Amino acid sequence: MNPTTAPDLDLVRLRRKYEWAEQRYLKSLPMEHFMESTPQATQREITLSSFALIRVSRPDVQCFNELLVQYPRPGRDPEVPGQVVPDNMVVIHHKPIVAVGSYMTPLQPVNPLLVLEYVSKSSAWKDEEVSYVKYEELAIPYYLLFYPEANELTLFRMKDSKYVAIPPDGNGRYAIPELELEVGLLGEWMRYWFRRELLPLSGELLEQLTATKTELTAVKNERDAERQTRLALEAELTRLRAQLAKPE
Repeated sequence: MNPTTAPDLDLVRLRRKYEWAEQRYLKSLPMEHFMESTPQATQREITLSSFALIRVSRPDVQCFNELLVQYPRPGRDPEVPGQVVPDNMVVIHHKPIVAVGSYMTPLQPVNPLLVLEYVSKSSAWKDEEVSYVKYEELAIPYYLLFYPEANELTLFRMKDSKYVAIPPDGNGRYAIPELELEVGLLGEWMRYWFRRELLPLSGELLEQLTATKTELTAVKNERDAERQTRLALEAELTRLRAQLAKPE
């Protein structure tokens, strides 16, 4: 159970209420909710592949994709959850998080650390105002907005129950120390630096792998050629020695 959850809550009843709210939310979604523009889809792919690499070194860093987050709203009925769906969400926990239909914060061991939204013209109002308020209610430490069409990003940090924009460092990157991560723009996309190293994309990893294989093949061919040359020289040396050993 999340340590911030009120100890007097009936968690079994709360789970049932949240599951019902989850189903009601899913049924209420219009068809356009399931449509995504190419820039948003591309950035989502970059984020997911980057966090998959981070997880190799930091298995406690867990990234979720379009998962409904349900949470008790301050001063409201705890059985009627607030609801928000980040494009991506990051949680830090030493054990795998189990969240099938939604992330029910009172029933999870930790709250999200970072939420990310990829803003389009049609989603600007939702991401900049509606979701912004909900993430403040959730007290999520970091909120990142990326605008693919404008090639801009803003990282907010929770301070005194309000979000404050974080300025970039000298390299134009935004630090999230808890993740050992920096975020910044590179070309047309938002990219990630883990432990000061740029995380490669799948295509870049494939290029590196292909280049390494080519280099290894060249080295092997060179060694094979050297071996053939050495064997030929040894054979010639043996022949000459045999000729010298013949009586005049």
